[in-house]
Amino acid sequence: MNLLYELDLEPFILSFKLAAITTLVLFIISLPFAWYLSQTRSKFKPFLESLTALPIVLPPSVLGFYILVALSHNSPIGAFFEDVFDIKLVFSFTGLVVASAFYSLPFMVQPLQGGFESLNKNMIEASYIAGKSKTVTLLRVALPNIKPALLTAVIVTFAHTVGEFGVVLMVGGSIPGETKVASVAIYEMVEIMDYSMAHIYSAIMVFISFCVLLSVYIFNRRYQNKIGIH
Repeated sequence: MNLLYELDLEPFILSFKLAAITTLVLFIISLPFAWYLSQTRSKFKPFLESLTALPIVLPPSVLGFYILVALSHNSPIGAFFEDVFDIKLVFSFTGLVVASAFYSLPFMVQPLQGGFESLNKNMIEASYIAGKSKTVTLLRVALPNIKPALLTAVIVTFAHTVGEFGVVLMVGGSIPGETKVASVAIYEMVEIMDYSMAHIYSAIMVFISFCVLLSVYIFNRRYQNKIGIH
């Protein structure tokens, strides 16, 4: 019981803050990109899809290393942001958001793309025939009809960001209140052999992950029953 009083919630709060911001950023970026991928017949589509899916197969250490190099002060990108905007992109919360956006990109793009591709093409064509623009068709016609895919994209991206470890450790380090998220805190507890607290932190992460996945499956099940899919 005493361990519960010693529980530091700051890493969890930081993890949820990071996940929320990353999910919002990725939704804004991925929505038009996923729509483009679902509609285009360009010969570059496989290349773009492969590039988007790369974080799924790349070891987090590899991705984290290249992001660290790209965002460091010695790189043109890192130097520009630090010198012009006084924004440090490594070992900072801002850097974690950038790294998380790269790492979780496929988890937002792929469900949205799959949802758009499953839409009835006649619905889209009817919108264009009615004089609706591509933007209006996307927001008013396509998006409301892919609710399960949309929910899956948002929740899975959020959960994936909460649980990421390798990338955030390499890019952000472990600065309390700044970059020390829950997964990094668990790693440090194991390093110092504080297994009791590591168990508590890990159990909380398992519970959160299970609840997130359960909510997705329940919603999708209810939605399928509502529209008559068995």
